[in-house]
Amino acid sequence: MSCVKEEEEKGNLMLSKFLDPKNDLAFKRIFGTERNSDILIHFLNDVLKLKNNPIQRITFLKPNQDPAIAAERQSIVDVLCEDQNHTKFIIEMQVARDPGFTKRAQYYASRTYINQRDTHVDYKDLKNVQFLAIYDETLFPKKEGYISYHEIRDIQTQENDLDGFKFVFLELDKFKDQKEDLKTPLQKWAYFFKHAAETKEEDLTHIVGSDHILKKAYEELNRFGWSQEELLEYESVDMKLSSIKAGQEAFYAEGHDDGRAEEKAETAECMYQMGIDLPTIAKSLRISIEEVKNILQKKGTLFKEDN
Repeated sequence: MSCVKEEEEKGNLMLSKFLDPKNDLAFKRIFGTERNSDILIHFLNDVLKLKNNPIQRITFLKPNQDPAIAAERQSIVDVLCEDQNHTKFIIEMQVARDPGFTKRAQYYASRTYINQRDTHVDYKDLKNVQFLAIYDETLFPKKEGYISYHEIRDIQTQENDLDGFKFVFLELDKFKDQKEDLKTPLQKWAYFFKHAAETKEEDLTHIVGSDHILKKAYEELNRFGWSQEELLEYESVDMKLSSIKAGQEAFYAEGHDDGRAEEKAETAECMYQMGIDLPTIAKSLRISIEEVKNILQKKGTLFKEDN
């Protein structure tokens, strides 16, 4: 996809009142701020099915998983918090396809669990960790449902004796319900993530119903409530992510003819012009950094400092 085509598509999206909650900036605005902690509590209670023992309050924690490599995006979670019982919750929004995502989820959870020892907590007092991911594509092809719950169980008795970790994955690609089908809170949240950016204001009452917290989440996406500076940052994040996804599509598409190679080269150039670093471009296109450099050098767009 060319940069020009991407800009045209962005222009079309500007017609929508609501922004996309999958955008990293929008996601953290809704679920990662103190002023919207009620939205996060509501979301966690709905998705984790905590009706009988609901979360009543949360405290946001520093999201750096490892200070030594905190500058790397893959080592920082989107939202990290704990409830009134000090159970830790990690909430991740994953839009780009990531073959190692389930491993990364376990890494994040284990690091959060281990980091409790930094304050000299006894092993017996370590608090449980729950990892919740909203994954834009299909993560588990063999599973039919769009949400799955994972925990450590005894194979014979199915008892959850080792209850330190729980994982929940919401796969948006599998969610097919339309606004007419929405009945449960879980359906409404899945629809929110997948379709908010294309939702019309006249449909909002039907989608939200009497859920004023979900309505507040939509209101946070109202572009008219964002400053010009915030919107520019939102668009920058969105464009970079679109370029990464375009690179992945070019790699996964069948065929390796000259046309496909040229498409990959255009994607690399577009990503570079948006300020995306060479390692990220190489990773998203599944080629080496040297190949990226060769492409950009042929197109005359590689700066000397990146050599």
